[in-house]
Amino acid sequence: MTAAPDACNGVFRYRVYWEDTDAGGVVYHARYLQFLERARSDWLASIGVHQVPLRKEHGVLFAITKMQLDFRRPARLEDELSVTVGVLAIGRLKMEFEQRIERDGELLLTATVQAACLDAERFVPARTPHEVRTRILEAVETMMQEGKGARD
Repeated sequence: MTAAPDACNGVFRYRVYWEDTDAGGVVYHARYLQFLERARSDWLASIGVHQVPLRKEHGVLFAITKMQLDFRRPARLEDELSVTVGVLAIGRLKMEFEQRIERDGELLLTATVQAACLDAERFVPARTPHEVRTRILEAVETMMQEGKGARD
């Protein structure tokens, strides 16, 4: 998967390769999770929240605790997918994302994803570092002002 980000509005583009598909050239259902994960990670990095420093400097990491997917249409070999990332809610311990995967404006999948902040050593709930929470809230504010991000 390669990304061409438009980070200011939470949209990332990925091409579908052979490794993403089944024998019929259709994206295997589990691969959609990788596109969603890649976009969330790329979005966090685009706003200055990087995974390795998060763990080293703050001793925390994010783990997915809940996910709901609605598959609408299949993606196929060599499609260019647009994966959006929007933040529905952010608390001290967890946040909820709304994501979409589209091909040329056609909705292929919607997802609601809940991530918890965990202590990196003990894997128990931990508070999201203030600096991280602030960066996310600022990015959400920017996306709202621009009217961009995940949609209904």
